[in-house]
Amino acid sequence: MRQALYDADGFFVRPGPGPAGHFRTSVHASPLFARAICQLLIRVDTALEHPDRIDLVDIGAGRGELLRAVLAALESGPAVALDVPPKLRERVRPVAVELASRPADLPEEIEWTDRAPEATVGLLTATEWLDNVPLDVASGDPPRYLHVNGRSGNRVTRRDERWLQAWWPPTGVPGTRVEVGLPRDEAWAEAVGTVKRGLAVAVDYGHLRDNRPVFGTLAGHLNGRRVPPVPDGSCDVSAYVAMDSVADAGSAVAGSEPVLLTQRAVLRALGVHGRRPPLGQAREDPIGYVQALALASAAAELTDPDGLGGHWWVIQPVGLAVIPEVLSLA
Repeated sequence: MRQALYDADGFFVRPGPGPAGHFRTSVHASPLFARAICQLLIRVDTALEHPDRIDLVDIGAGRGELLRAVLAALESGPAVALDVPPKLRERVRPVAVELASRPADLPEEIEWTDRAPEATVGLLTATEWLDNVPLDVASGDPPRYLHVNGRSGNRVTRRDERWLQAWWPPTGVPGTRVEVGLPRDEAWAEAVGTVKRGLAVAVDYGHLRDNRPVFGTLAGHLNGRRVPPVPDGSCDVSAYVAMDSVADAGSAVAGSEPVLLTQRAVLRALGVHGRRPPLGQAREDPIGYVQALALASAAAELTDPDGLGGHWWVIQPVGLAVIPEVLSLA
């Protein structure tokens, strides 16, 4: 999986459109997602008492789509109903973390690096990154690693077995597959460890301990279609994320409790909803009505509990004396 995705000619590293050319994420679905991130950045900036520089770090940045959209929304300000603090646009330091080469058309102000910067003060995001952090698949009792050809291999290491006992215990169902999420925990813990003060936010499709998928979630995507997850570099290979385990790993590093919410709940708290505009507006302001209807449709897609709205957000505060409003939700 690691070779297929991240080697020199790996699926995510070689030249091309990047993830946006193969599957639809919240970032690509609508500018409303970037506006929600803007709103979160504004709350973090307020909690940090408007520092001279505020970092906005995006891990798994693709081709920089989210950072570009956030900067555009900050520039638009009141036009997109954002109450932007003084000089926030000038104070933001945008950093894209990605293994692929820097896109030729990326704005110069966006830094491009293959590792998250240290001592971040601000907001770190990781949108649909952890599902592509490579992991092992195992089956049986005691669990043994599965080879790509489906054959059973060695018994899992004690370390992996401890993780499985804690986070993905056996069900007794014949043919059960488990996905050893320890590498995702470690990746997220490392990311959280780069934040000095602010928020670290992971957004992904995932599951919780009480509702793990019996036969695993390994999947492939190519050109907007679901395909067999063959790890030969020809397609994306991903698996859902054990979000509660990830949250616990980040909390251990930050020394504070995270918040784990659905995207539907978070986006509604950040002002994104799918309510239709009043029909009267169609007569009084037909152009505005059509625009508002389009936004409502986009918001409905982002908050659909059976789709993107069912994604999980891990919101991890680090060193914040004042917690942004969204963290008070339960």
